Amino acid sequence: MTNGEKTVNKNILIAVDESENARRAVSYVGQLLGEVKGFKVTILHIIGQPEEDYFPTSAEKEKWLSQYKEKVDTMLADYRQILIDRGFDPKAVSVRSTLRYCPSMAECILAERDETEYSTIVLGRQGLSRKEEFLFGSISSKVVTHARNCAVWVVE
Repeated sequence: MTNGEKTVNKNILIAVDESENARRAVSYVGQLLGEVKGFKVTILHIIGQPEEDYFPTSAEKEKWLSQYKEKVDTMLADYRQILIDRGFDPKAVSVRSTLRYCPSMAECILAERDETEYSTIVLGRQGLSRKEEFLFGSISSKVVTHARNCAVWVVE
């Protein structure tokens, strides 16, 4: 950069699951920024590490993980294609799935953001009623409350 220009972080993290709200979040980013150059997007799905004794055998755990990972890979490829179809350069769109122990999915999303320095986190609003949200909390509310040094877009 010349003349003291500051580099702007244009890295976007879209945290997704298999919900329609997550699909809408991906579509929203594509619609809003698909034709704008310079943005890089990572579509992230966090696979919650099952408790140690959840599966009777390690073989069953591996089988489940393999099947689930295949399903996730298909979902992520579909979401990636949505962004490419909306105008994103294929080289600017990556996908990532990670197996993590998550006491809270929001904590895992924020940890991912902290490790990779995204300027924006995008997620779909979880389809909870106000009563359910009060009792259980929502991932999007927790991310909005605890995120620092980044923007958070919650897409309904």
